[in-house]
This record gives sequence, structure tokens and C-alpha cells, in this order.
Amino acid sequence: MYNRTQWKDRVVDPVTGEVIQEGTLQSAGNFNKMEDGIEDATVAAAFLVIAAGQLDAQTAAEEKTVTLTNSQSYPFNNSQKTVSLGVTRTTTAYSVDVEVLEHSGDVGDVLISDKLLNGFKVRFDGSAKSATVKLIIKGGM
Repeated sequence: MYNRTQWKDRVVDPVTGEVIQEGTLQSAGNFNKMEDGIEDATVAAAFLVIAAGQLDAQTAAEEKTVTLTNSQSYPFNNSQKTVSLGVTRTTTAYSVDVEVLEHSGDVGDVLISDKLLNGFKVRFDGSAKSATVKLIIKGGM
């Protein structure tokens, strides 16, 4: 933490020449203390910019729209599809939010599986013949 120097002017009585107040010494020590404080603030600001960029990368969302089709009769289902990510992740700890846009029949649950750094699999477990889903991928950076 920067310890502020309270600077004081040197005050001299114009009539008598008597020093009323000693001013703060203008020395290399005092000036270098300011320089160190400025440098520390600059480094701290740079770290904040880096952290903000990382946070932005974590919260940036990638959207995909996928149509899943099922040609089998319930309870069987072959709707699984592999989805490639546009940006390769550094971890599989990303989330995938699902929104069903269109469907023909009972979609049931939409399931995400086999998450990798560059993609994952998606399927539904209902009896629908098709379902179009919007996938919102966040994190993993």
C-alpha cells in the first residue's frame, strides 16, 4: 500500500524573513517514493486488465443451433450428434445451456455427454422424430 507524503510549502514571513513553516524536503527519497507508487499503480492496473480479459473469456458464449433427428421407434432413439466447438477449450469444465426451438413429438430431456476440449455429444431421449436446439456454451477457457 502506498504511504502518501503530505507535502507542505515552505512559508517565510515577507517582512521579517522568519520561517513560519518548514516545507517538505524535496529529495531523491521523496521523489523516488512517488515514482515507486506510480509504478505499482501501473502494474496493478495491468493485472486488472488481464483479469478482466480472462473473466470475459470465461463468460463469453458460443452459440450453436443443431437439428437432431430420430428414425427409431420409442423407446429406442438414434438422435445423438457430435457438436464441434469453434474455440478449443483448455478444460472440459464448460457449461452447455439448451433451448428447444422446434420439435416434432415429445423431445423428453436433451442430454449433453462426452465433453472434450473441442466438442461434445448432444441427444434427446424422447420419442420425437426431430428437434432443433440452440446450444449456448460458456466457460472452459
